[in-house]
Amino acid sequence: MIVGVLNQKGGVGKTTVAVNLAATYARDGRRVLLIDADPQGSAMAWSSSRDAEPPFSIVGMAKPTLHRDLPRLARDYDIVIIDGAPRVNDLGRSAILASDYVLIPVQPSPYDVWAAADTVALIREAQVMKEQLKAAFVVNRRIARTAIGRDAADALAQFQDVPVLAAALHQRVVYAESVARGLSVIEAAPSSEAARELEALAAEVLVANEGKTA
Repeated sequence: MIVGVLNQKGGVGKTTVAVNLAATYARDGRRVLLIDADPQGSAMAWSSSRDAEPPFSIVGMAKPTLHRDLPRLARDYDIVIIDGAPRVNDLGRSAILASDYVLIPVQPSPYDVWAAADTVALIREAQVMKEQLKAAFVVNRRIARTAIGRDAADALAQFQDVPVLAAALHQRVVYAESVARGLSVIEAAPSSEAARELEALAAEVLVANEGKTA
């Protein structure tokens, strides 16, 4: 299974979602590969900041031939997560074509909802060549006890072929704190609310892809 974490808008938390999803699956005993397909190399930088090896493999592949090069690497893993690039259409298209499932992080902001159309357009374009490709939105950095996250999900309903996942990630300090320590949330705070949210997201993505529970 190859999951692309992608959004043509920057600053939506793609790397945070990708790294923490990879760590969650690895904690569950799966062989996981994280592909850093962003020229900024944020996931690679996170890996380099660690005192110990990450719990999953990580490779930098920010190139428009990703969809042709990745299948050879993916054979050795149960799950591949792609941390995609923002605002780079050739890289974005390649990452989408390489994916079985595209997860689109969206912050609860009108700007993010408006920008989502660009990513959905790329996915629909790819589905012409890859009909089995699936995609879904995940609301990221949702603010607790507000209606903003629900309003964002309602607004995203305009994209009828791209559902909004029930699992959402809230705005929590532990995400920034774990990155500063070179850790994933699952490692830094395994019993936290953030860890439980990530577990719910990981399980929902598996169900959508494989039709089975995690």
